[in-house]
Order: sequence, then structure tokens, then C-alpha cells
Amino acid sequence: MTYIAKPRLHHPTLARNAVGYTRRDYEGKISTLCAGCGHDSISAAIIQAAWELDIAPHRVAKLSGIGCSSKTPDYFLGASHGFNTVHGRMPSVLTGANLANRELLYLGVSGDGDSASIGLGQFAHSMRRGVNMVYIVENNGVYGLTKGQFSATADRGSTSKKGVVNPDAPVDLVGLALQLGATYVARGFSGDKAQMVPLIKGAILHGGAAFIDIISPCVTFNNHVGSTRSYDYVREHNEAVSRIDFIDLAPEQIAEPGPGEVVEVPQPDGAMLRLRKLHADYDPTDRVAAMNHVLAHQAKGEIVTGLLFVEAGAQDLHHALGTTARPLNTLGEAELCPGSATLAKLNLGLR
Repeated sequence: MTYIAKPRLHHPTLARNAVGYTRRDYEGKISTLCAGCGHDSISAAIIQAAWELDIAPHRVAKLSGIGCSSKTPDYFLGASHGFNTVHGRMPSVLTGANLANRELLYLGVSGDGDSASIGLGQFAHSMRRGVNMVYIVENNGVYGLTKGQFSATADRGSTSKKGVVNPDAPVDLVGLALQLGATYVARGFSGDKAQMVPLIKGAILHGGAAFIDIISPCVTFNNHVGSTRSYDYVREHNEAVSRIDFIDLAPEQIAEPGPGEVVEVPQPDGAMLRLRKLHADYDPTDRVAAMNHVLAHQAKGEIVTGLLFVEAGAQDLHHALGTTARPLNTLGEAELCPGSATLAKLNLGLR
């Protein structure tokens, strides 16, 4: 395979953000994914969100597992820290890195196979422990690297490209994240960048376990009639709970557009996505109501997108453990090995 590097030179008139970077500075290598893959649109949304938030690239640590989705961190934030873990084990590696250095922004990118199959247990514990991170699942319902078998998130009754019907019930990662205690839960669609960017920006500044499930059609194996993860199906069944701009949670701002209004969002392929604005009776701070809302629309074959739940003032794993405010990787031997007398006192307090 021929590798084509992006040119390092940028036009001098490119706009710069508050920390002196152009949007191009947040890009990575040229993508090797299939043309039209939704994952590339997610990478573009992450680039846009980081640039608009004036985040210096070296402050970000991006981690991934195995799969098409886990290749994408190579395509954005090329000047950031990066670590590609083994299949399904990204959350535990991210948790360890977060505990060692709390000053970085942690971005975990995974897929439906990486998080809903082999990594389901890892996903569950990272949600309930409240690790301060942005956890994005690029969900296409198939194993793209192994030629299109159903993943654990594929809907029962959906068909493969070869016409095989999926007999298994799906794993709903949004429902699990809500149940397990994630304090920021959202779902997006890779074909709607106008919605993805503010969702990602809100997750970055949240300060707790932030999870975003993004439906990202696989154009090679899962973009056909009979798939519930195709571009056409998602556009026809997208029920947006909110038409949002970025909501900064510190201090919190509330957006309350008129109920029942519809906004049209042009798509890159010329199609028009119709999104309904916030329902009058929808409360994104009610966890139980969010779970019921997702399940009710799921039963009707509709995909709910938008900010589904947020807990203002959420606390993270460091607060729960009572760790020092200093990053652990900056502590010296005196702090890490205080002596036998201190250890004996600590053990006495645990009896």
C-alpha cells in the first residue's frame, strides 16, 4: 500500500484559534478507510470540536482498541499522545493513564465490536467508575475488518449484505451507559456533523464519564436495504430529542427551543435530514426518563439522537478515590514511599 503524507505547509491566511493553531494542525494522517465511511466524518467532527475549544493538541491522550474505528485516532490530532491497545481493553488502559496523569484530556475511541463484544465488561466498569473521559463508540453494526459479520449491536431481524437475518437481540450501549451511571450520555449520526460537534464539545468539558454512541454506516458491508445501520435507514428513522448548539456546563446554560419545530440539515450527498427540536416534556437531567424514552422509540424502530442525559456537577474517579491533586507521575520517592510507619498507620485504619 502506498502511503501519502499530508503537506506540512499551511496557507498563511488560515484562521487560528486562541492558542495559535489552525484547524489543519488538528488533523492526522490521510485515512485509509473506505471512501464514504462514516468514521471519517466522526474524525472531522473531533477535529472541529478540539479546534473550536482552543485545546492544545499535546494536552490530549487518545486511546483505542482494535477494529476499523480504532484506526481512526491516527487520522486526527496527529500531535497528541496516542496508544493503540489490544482488542476490548482500551478502557482499562485509559483508566490507568488517567490515574497517573489527571492533567491530560482523555479521548477513548472504540467500535461496537471492541466495546459491545469482547470489551463489554471493560466498557461497563469504566462507566460505573466515573472515569473522566470522552468515550466514543463508532457504531456500524458489523465487523468490517473480518468481512461484515453481525456485531453485538446489530438489531434483531436486520439482514446482512448477503441476505442473512440476524436472530440475536442487540446490545444497546446507550441504555447500558445510562443504567451504569455515566453522567453524560448522547447519541449521534455520522451524517449530521452539525449535531456531532456540539455533542463532542460538551463531552470534553463535562468532567466525568461522558459516552457518545455514534451511528456510523459501513458503506462496504452494512449500507443496504434491510440494514438498520445504513444511511437511508437512519435518516428515515432519526428522532432527534434536541436541536442543540454547544452547551457549556460550567456554568450551565439551558437551550429551550420551541416544541414541535422542525429544522432541515443538508447532508454531504445532497439529501436533507429533518430533525425535530426539543420536545416540551423531555428532561435531559432525568436518567430514568431518558432510559424510557430511548426504549420507547427503539420499540418503534426509531433512533433517538441528541443529548439524552447530563448530570451537572458530576464527579470523577479521582474524587471517589481521594487522590492527590498532583498527577501521580510527578510524585517523587518521598511521596510514593513514605516509610513503614506511615504504612502501618494506613493498615491500622483499614482494620
